Amino acid sequence: MTGHRTGQIADALRLEVRDVEVMILTGIYSEETKLPQPLRISVAADMEAQEHFEPDTPLSRSKNYMDLKHAMTDALPKDRHFTLIEAVADHIADTIFLQDDRVLRVTIEIVKLAISENGEEIGITMTRNRR
Repeated sequence: MTGHRTGQIADALRLEVRDVEVMILTGIYSEETKLPQPLRISVAADMEAQEHFEPDTPLSRSKNYMDLKHAMTDALPKDRHFTLIEAVADHIADTIFLQDDRVLRVTIEIVKLAISENGEEIGITMTRNRR
């Protein structure tokens, strides 16, 4: 992100919604493919920050956090099997980019809760830039 002056880095705003648990059909092993499994998803959306936010700045000058939550919950198809959780992450990123053209980058973290044996977190982190 660059600012108005050449070489100047623009201010950035990162909106985050963390640790939302959703049930999604995903997996490659036979025991994973028949029933939805729990995923813990966190999303961060980066956008250029406005010059300054005053106490009465309207929400339209930023982004509604509920849009991020919607991309991780209601916007994910419950009747579609995602072989890889990477495809789940891409679906979330695509939804957020379609929601708001001001979003420049999206980072999605997904933890597969069903395969944890000793409390470890097994999953992915994917970052997609607007193209």
